[in-house]
Amino acid sequence: MKKEIEVSIYGADQICASCVNLPSSKDTYEWLQAALSRKFPEQTFQINYYDIFQANYEEEKNEFCRKIIEEDLFYPVVVVEGEIVGEGNPKLKIIYAEFEKYGYTSI
Repeated sequence: MKKEIEVSIYGADQICASCVNLPSSKDTYEWLQAALSRKFPEQTFQINYYDIFQANYEEEKNEFCRKIIEEDLFYPVVVVEGEIVGEGNPKLKIIYAEFEKYGYTSI
């Protein structure tokens, strides 16, 4: 059995200054959740949203929220199993490829 992977979406209510014409972080989270569920049906994974300005999570998540702010990363930042796979305008093809590395199979 393959490992159930964790996808973390880090973002904020306000849109990133460099991402003005892109969807909000929460919209991206909802879109990505739906896209991954369609692409990898009946294969479980965890997907969580973290607001970088409301960081009140476990220390590792809080630290990553601080990193995004301090290093001016474009958000939302998409992280799969600890690896950043997208910033600002994440690409599904890259995220799908990351899932396939963990044994997920697409339809």
